[in-house]
Amino acid sequence: MSSNGVYLELLGAFELSYAGCRIPLPSGAQRLLALLAVHTAGVYRGAAAELLWPDCVPRRASANLRTALCHGRRAGPVTAVECVDQRLRLAPVVDVDLPLVRVTAQRAVTEGTPAAEREALVGRLRDELLPRWPDEWLVLERERWDQLRLHALEGLAERLRREGEYLDAFQTALTATQIDPIRETAQRILVEIHLAEGNRACAVKRYQEYRRLLRRELAVEPSPLMTRLVQDAISA
Repeated sequence: MSSNGVYLELLGAFELSYAGCRIPLPSGAQRLLALLAVHTAGVYRGAAAELLWPDCVPRRASANLRTALCHGRRAGPVTAVECVDQRLRLAPVVDVDLPLVRVTAQRAVTEGTPAAEREALVGRLRDELLPRWPDEWLVLERERWDQLRLHALEGLAERLRREGEYLDAFQTALTATQIDPIRETAQRILVEIHLAEGNRACAVKRYQEYRRLLRRELAVEPSPLMTRLVQDAISA
């Protein structure tokens, strides 16, 4: 939560709050604040209107932007949107969950965190970026977020595995597989956890389930690295 009391959430669902109280906003104002939150350097007014209302003629898009700006400019007594030389940007007093989660995830992977904070982090990494919003400009931003959270979950799971925290490591890696079942990194970590615990049968079962998924969806095999990992365990 911001020390100024202004907080913008984009993960899971949009919500703007001031001093802990939710601020209701029309759809256009929500979309404007979300756009500025992910484009931290700011967006020119014309570009913002075009991105947010791509199906409207320029005059109508500009009018929609003015309306959205009127509704979204303030959060309680605080100015939430600044305009400098035709460039709109989110005011520095507004904290956004997306970069805060990013920093927390990086610290958890590199330095480690207490169990309670780690559990909360994994919960946030499970959240999608503005789910069900149809805006085209969000496609690339969602891909960025998905790659960031997958790397964070996998890095955290690997760190926990090395430290012998097998249950937390397993649950963290499992969260990554729920986001992208095809991606091998988290699946391989799950196999390694089973092997570290001495559960060779579970490791083989996990590998076989993943191999069937790849064959069914993509007609490919797991990587030689993962296959060798299981083969070495069986022959040991």
